Amino acid sequence: MIKFEELIENLILPLVAYPNDVEIVKVSESEDNLEFKVLVNPNDLGRVIGKGGIIAKAIRTVLYAGASKEGKKIHLDIDSKE
Repeated sequence: MIKFEELIENLILPLVAYPNDVEIVKVSESEDNLEFKVLVNPNDLGRVIGKGGIIAKAIRTVLYAGASKEGKKIHLDIDSKE
């Protein structure tokens, strides 16, 4: 079984300048759906989302692949702490 919190952390932490500010919250979990929210320092938001959202899309693609392997759907919100 994939530990999605750990996977998200491994994907996000190398991108940010303030790793201590990263917070991963499991919003909801059901038998076939997972929802997470990642909160980062406002200065790191652009690094995690990327130009045109390309980095966020890549992170979500990795998560979707892992979730589909387990027969689940996953949703990831990325926001800044404020």
